[in-house]
Amino acid sequence: MTKVIAIMSMSLDGFVADANDGVTEVFDWYFSGDVGVPTASATHGMTFRVSEASAGHLRGLQAEVGAMLTGRRTFEVAEGWGGQHPWDVPAFVVTHRLPDGWPRTGSTVQFVTDGIESAVAKAKSAAHPKSVGVHGARTIQQCLDVGLLDEIHVDLAAMLLGAGVRLFDHLANAPVVLGNPTVVTGVGVTHLRYPVHISETAIQT
Repeated sequence: MTKVIAIMSMSLDGFVADANDGVTEVFDWYFSGDVGVPTASATHGMTFRVSEASAGHLRGLQAEVGAMLTGRRTFEVAEGWGGQHPWDVPAFVVTHRLPDGWPRTGSTVQFVTDGIESAVAKAKSAAHPKSVGVHGARTIQQCLDVGLLDEIHVDLAAMLLGAGVRLFDHLANAPVVLGNPTVVTGVGVTHLRYPVHISETAIQT
């Protein structure tokens, strides 16, 4: 089964970005060690320097994910990844309208304008039999609200941001019941992965 997995770095107090969409603080753990982990894209990728535990964790995620699903905000902040997501998988962007200059020839970034359910279906089709990774607070919240998220993966950064963009700020069907996590302890980060127990309320919404 193709799973839909939220993947986000988050501060201990629940923020995934500061008030200006900056993510430097919550991404510091990507450069906190000595083990190099290159992203898959040779054109627009980069090499992270993390602890041995985080390296194994990142390699596993890269092998598991076959497509990415994000919101327009994440796409804009990332400057469209230069047309190619760093993990070298198709990226689907949920948006109300196409951004100027897109789609681009040769790009693997695609845009979905007819809602989150359609975006998830298209991403799952592209990823099969692998998983879909979901980036962006609002996109993750939308997936939770309609019962389409299978797991929540949080890279919990060892810092307090104090203010900014919360990962779980506007949930329509809270409380959401999660299963027991798997836990990987890295340097400056704890990797937590929770199964989501879909409620009947979420399915009917």
